[in-house]
Amino acid sequence: MLKRLTIRNYALIRSLEMEPAPDLNVITGETGAGKSIMLGAIGLLTGNRADTRVLWDTKQKCITEGIFDVRPYHLQDIFEKYELDYEDLAVIRREISPAGKSRAFVNDTPVTLDVMRHIGSLLLDIHSQHENLLPGQLAFQLKLIDAYAGNEKVRKLYADNWSAYESSRRAYEALSRQAEQLRSEEDYVRFQLDELVSADFRVGEQETLEAEVKIMENAGEIQDKLQQAISILTQSEYAARSSLASARGLLNSIAAYGKPYHDLLKRVDSQVIELDDIAAEMESLGEKIDFDPERAASVRERLDTLYRLQKKHHAREIAELIAIREQFQHRADQVTSLDADLATAKEQLQAAIKSMHEAAASLSASRKKAFNPLMKEIGLLLKELGMPEAQLEVNYKETPPGESGVDHVDLLFSANKGIPPRPLAQVASGGEFSRLMLCIKYVLASRTAIPTLILDEIDSGVSGEVAIKLGTLMQKMSRDHQLITITHLPQIAAKGTAHYQVFKDNSADKTVSNIRLLSKEDRIREIAGMIGGAKPTATALAGARELVEGE
Repeated sequence: MLKRLTIRNYALIRSLEMEPAPDLNVITGETGAGKSIMLGAIGLLTGNRADTRVLWDTKQKCITEGIFDVRPYHLQDIFEKYELDYEDLAVIRREISPAGKSRAFVNDTPVTLDVMRHIGSLLLDIHSQHENLLPGQLAFQLKLIDAYAGNEKVRKLYADNWSAYESSRRAYEALSRQAEQLRSEEDYVRFQLDELVSADFRVGEQETLEAEVKIMENAGEIQDKLQQAISILTQSEYAARSSLASARGLLNSIAAYGKPYHDLLKRVDSQVIELDDIAAEMESLGEKIDFDPERAASVRERLDTLYRLQKKHHAREIAELIAIREQFQHRADQVTSLDADLATAKEQLQAAIKSMHEAAASLSASRKKAFNPLMKEIGLLLKELGMPEAQLEVNYKETPPGESGVDHVDLLFSANKGIPPRPLAQVASGGEFSRLMLCIKYVLASRTAIPTLILDEIDSGVSGEVAIKLGTLMQKMSRDHQLITITHLPQIAAKGTAHYQVFKDNSADKTVSNIRLLSKEDRIREIAGMIGGAKPTATALAGARELVEGE
């Protein structure tokens, strides 16, 4: 429900504010006073496009803001979907800058026009006899039928089953595509896996093999150099071992003369021991070097295999080759378990299809039961509104399951005798169609929360008793749902709880449109003017008073 509307700097509107009543609001005014301009500004809150041509003052930005009580619409999930703060009173605002930039806000959070369009459509339904063909859309017609049939639970059940089916179908199709790809790659995967498994490399092996090859390739040089080193240390005329032994003897002869000489002797002793150990280790290493051509060939072959696989798989280390081997093993295992996984997925899909069809059948049956009572109720309303020959039928056909079920419905309408009913989307827009729309939304409003309904002169072409009945229908509808109607008929204007007059103010240099809430006496004068012209007679005033007070 719209609690407050503010429009600033839009077309002929410099500044306008109104707080509509929760039920029936009527707006009157002379042609050209700015009623349609108001609708254009309100339309910005539903995501309609605009440019700088709408600015009253081209140096200031245009602002249209609506404050809505959104409690009846259960919008928490939608606000959560768009990551918006939810409040029972939602503030929807649209701004157009002098540079032409458009900005949209919900509860002071910037949103895209698509988000504003979605949320705005849930809060405002602007109907013009020249524009709105919403009842011709399949989604709207199914919503009407479901609302009339009370299908909220059964439609929710179908929606849940449809979602489960879609999830199962996507999972099965994805697994089938994966299976097809894996099967096409099976020989390749098996070959790569067998090659890596056969190689059986272990972490650290590369370093060991490369070190072994380096020793075997330089065995002669290593043995020669070790032998030379041993000779220098222990065997030659000037061997280090002999020099150390001589030095030890000298130190030993003076060790008893003091601790410093004794400490030096001990240090030389440790060097002799270390030198003997080094010489022994060099001799041992030299004896261990035994060049084996077969072993050398085997090591080189294994390293060649390693280098080839590293290059092939773009791996730098054996650990990477092992990881690649495990990946191929996983893909091979997938192929092995493929049939079982596909069978399981297929069973789940078939179960989801069965549940979805059962829910669709239940929803469809409930809808079909509502066809005749719904058409009859709308038909009676149309007769009350001056269309006794109006015909409304349901053209039904079953379709493959979809998001809304298995039902395709077309409401067929004819306003006049002898003219076959046609789909609503093909019916020329006009006063008769607008009355049909009002009847449809009257039925819809009696069973579900609908947006604030704004009606733009849908009373065109009616008068007299029909106008009174049309006003009465609006009045009944507004008991539970807010209506705002622009009208030229006094019979309808008199039905409103709140009566607003749109007027032009030419007192300044630039014309502006404004709006005011009429008092009872002002209202009587306005309605009298609608009856008798700009200077209503006493009879017109009396008639206006009777219309207003008769309510």
